[in-house]
Amino acid sequence: MATAARRRLAAGDSERGANPVELAVLMPLILVLLFASIQVAAVFLARSTALNAAQSGVNAQRTYQARDGAGVESASRFLRAAGGWLVGWDKAGPTCVTTPTDVPTPTEVTCTVSGRSLSVVPGVDFAVRQTAHGTVERVTTP
Repeated sequence: MATAARRRLAAGDSERGANPVELAVLMPLILVLLFASIQVAAVFLARSTALNAAQSGVNAQRTYQARDGAGVESASRFLRAAGGWLVGWDKAGPTCVTTPTDVPTPTEVTCTVSGRSLSVVPGVDFAVRQTAHGTVERVTTP
């Protein structure tokens, strides 16, 4: 087996060195695909984090006789505990709006969380904005 390999090397194989060249051509493409897939995963994690924070805010704000700001506090607490998947959320902060505002007991609450996803690829920045909606708990007469 070893003698056959020596004879083939001595004969001057025309395909010799082709594998490193192929790898050098394909490696940038492989790296781009790898980093692109990681960036897509980071965007989806940021969207999921923003949506869960918005839902947390809605759940806190929709409880019976919830105080003003309970939803924003809950969403902010969730985002601080969730880690850094959503970047820049604290600049605008989560918002929770109850509607209608002209009646003593509002009927609906909407919370919105926005920010940016982590950037794995330099210069690539994706805005993330998620909204959750719910009905405010209240006592009604039959």
